[in-house]
Amino acid sequence: EQRRRNQQREKREVKTTTNVSLSKFCIHLPNPPSTVLHLDALFLLITVPLLVVSLGSVTLTSVCVLFSWGQEFGQGGSSVSRCDLKQNLLDGGCTKGGLEFPFSSLSVQENTPLSDKASGAADDVTQIRPQKLSLTLRPDDARRFTVTVKQVEDYPVDLYYLMDLSYSMKDDLARLRSLGNQLAAAMGRTTSNLRMGFGAFVDKPLSPYMYTYPEEAISNPSVKLCPTFGYKHVLSLTKQVERFTEEVAKQQVSRNRDSPEGGFDAVIQAVVCKDKIGWRTDASHLLVFTTDATTHVALDGRLAGLVQPNDGQCHIGRDNNYDKSSTLDYPSLALITEKMSENNINLIFAVTNNVMPLYQNYSQLIPGTTVGTLSDDSGNVIQLILDAYERIRSKVELELLGVPEELALSFNATCLNGELIQGLKSCSGLKIGDTVSFSVEARLRGCPKEKNRTFTIKPVGFKDALEVTVHFACGCDCEATAQPESPLCNQGNGTYECGVCQCHPGRLGDRCECADGDYRPSDQGNCSPKPEDPICGGRGNCVCGQCSCHTSGFGKVWGKYCECDDFNCLRFKGEICSGHGKCDCGFCKCGSDWMGENCNCTTRTDTCMSSMGLLCSGRGQCVCGACECTQPGAYGATCERCPTCPDACSIKKECVECQHFKRGRLFEEKSCARICRDEIQKVEELVFYEKNAVNCTYKDENDCVERFQYYEDASGKSILYVMEPDCPKGPDILVVLMAVAGAILFLGLAGLLIWKLLVTVHDRREFAKFEEERAKYVIMEPNCLLLLPRFTCVMTLNSGIHTVLQKGQDQYL
Repeated sequence: EQRRRNQQREKREVKTTTNVSLSKFCIHLPNPPSTVLHLDALFLLITVPLLVVSLGSVTLTSVCVLFSWGQEFGQGGSSVSRCDLKQNLLDGGCTKGGLEFPFSSLSVQENTPLSDKASGAADDVTQIRPQKLSLTLRPDDARRFTVTVKQVEDYPVDLYYLMDLSYSMKDDLARLRSLGNQLAAAMGRTTSNLRMGFGAFVDKPLSPYMYTYPEEAISNPSVKLCPTFGYKHVLSLTKQVERFTEEVAKQQVSRNRDSPEGGFDAVIQAVVCKDKIGWRTDASHLLVFTTDATTHVALDGRLAGLVQPNDGQCHIGRDNNYDKSSTLDYPSLALITEKMSENNINLIFAVTNNVMPLYQNYSQLIPGTTVGTLSDDSGNVIQLILDAYERIRSKVELELLGVPEELALSFNATCLNGELIQGLKSCSGLKIGDTVSFSVEARLRGCPKEKNRTFTIKPVGFKDALEVTVHFACGCDCEATAQPESPLCNQGNGTYECGVCQCHPGRLGDRCECADGDYRPSDQGNCSPKPEDPICGGRGNCVCGQCSCHTSGFGKVWGKYCECDDFNCLRFKGEICSGHGKCDCGFCKCGSDWMGENCNCTTRTDTCMSSMGLLCSGRGQCVCGACECTQPGAYGATCERCPTCPDACSIKKECVECQHFKRGRLFEEKSCARICRDEIQKVEELVFYEKNAVNCTYKDENDCVERFQYYEDASGKSILYVMEPDCPKGPDILVVLMAVAGAILFLGLAGLLIWKLLVTVHDRREFAKFEEERAKYVIMEPNCLLLLPRFTCVMTLNSGIHTVLQKGQDQYL
């Protein structure tokens, strides 16, 4: 609270002295300048030397801060009066030549267009744009630029197979002997330029890692076993697949004593020995690590008396064996991460189910690493490698190399849907040929000793990178014309630089007019904000009307009244500002990607992205790098688990289609292994669980009814119980034939009956008509003659012949 009141008082003093409304004040820093301290934001960054104060043996000098500075020393103005807005200084009589202020700028030095396909010379392939940038930054100012990344089609691939040859991997070795050609053929579908190599490891040939008694156990453990070795490079990367098969066929398993293996020794050598292995600079580098056991890490070598840390250098001898296996300790995860990044290696852990959790943890700590479950005999290793390569190619993640501490970088990602995601520097769910972009803001928080620095932004596993050179606009041009031992500084007691005196050790004052031993009681009033307050806050001496702050073993002490330091800030887990920021006069100034009073809250959101590319699976909010699930029933690191959510069935339906039936959108996009990590179990009927389970039903494209259950056990393992599809049964051919024949027969009979009925009806009608007509006839005897106006006479002759005589109106018959 005292610091806050002092800062507010100093603001008011600046406003009164300059007679303008300022939103910022200037603070002097040590020489060479290392940090710029200020409070609010202002639109102008100006070169300003403000005060010269003795801080023990450290002299504070000019730095570039937020106001213009008038250099005319002899005009009678105070130091504070020179720190002002540019126009105010010009209106006050300063000349333009006496003012300095730098500007931030950005220039693109190399911007080759992105390539579409890895055709032609490999050096011509470009997967990141731009390639070179130059930045000039003033303190507390920022510039933004865009990085575009594209994974080209048909990019060359180097695949180095690193295998555990301990005795438990005997059946895996036998299976691999027959898979070389199949592996090459499968990878050939993703690239036309493939090279394959092979290496093997067991463990350090020392006790307690191997058997050392009897002596025969060392040189000849068994007829079918080879002696224990650390790591041996068997085959350099080659296009000749048959050589891979031949060399694998020659290998024999060995044995060791303890359960963990020395695999990380082999990994570090395979990564750094570029010439031995044959890694190409213009190819994707896949290092496949297969084992069924845990692995030793740094400090485990102490068990064998190995105290020398792993140096991360190549130590493969002429016999292609690791010749420092008995000398150096195992490498650390940090060393492996560093060397993998330097050499653009993508590590694939192909491990059995019993050690899967351990290597999943390793994968989270080592960027560019994927994990797959290896079957007991490595029968699925080809599909595992293909799935891992697909996951690698479906994700683009930026990594930073050599970024200065004083430079804060923030990222926003624009992935496939065109939506801008703040705080994210990775995109997933991509296809080969897709293009993504990242907006990067670079802000200078302080001034390092160097005038310029170069750092690199590159996608994990890519050889392509963006090289950014930053020039720090922290100095003033007038420093080049400084006058040592100037008469303006009390007859040579200091250097006149940028309008102020940089006093020699032991001298103080604006013009170096005071010595450390000088004391005047009237000066005490200038060394405390109030008469009742301690002189210089009890942390310094009042010398020549100015506070000379004491040195402290905890850090720096500064300020007009020694009210500021860099060690009295909030801590988290014992570290000032959580180790993610700098303490500035009692307040934490957080670095890039961090926020909060003690800088313990990250602003990154990539840790909250689900496997489907959704922030907290669309069921929560990302707070300090962790998901807070807001939808009832949702839980998990990314709120991905939610058996009772309305969308649980629709989400898991796609996984059932992809994993179990090998069809659907995810199967076609080849993103099944990345998104769906549930265990599939085929059952005859579903058993309903009261908790953490939901039954789902849907109709597929074949009109079959699919039923499955999404269940999560107590350990959080996700299981999908799938029943056989209930499909409509097809027609019985015999029944169909009989039905058709019966229908034809029936129709024939029906037609015949109808015809018969019609004929009968017709005959009856005709007969009735005949009877009606016959009733009109007159039967006459022979020689009978009737006189009628109109009649018909039927005569029956003796011979049986009927004669019909008709008479007209006026005729007689």
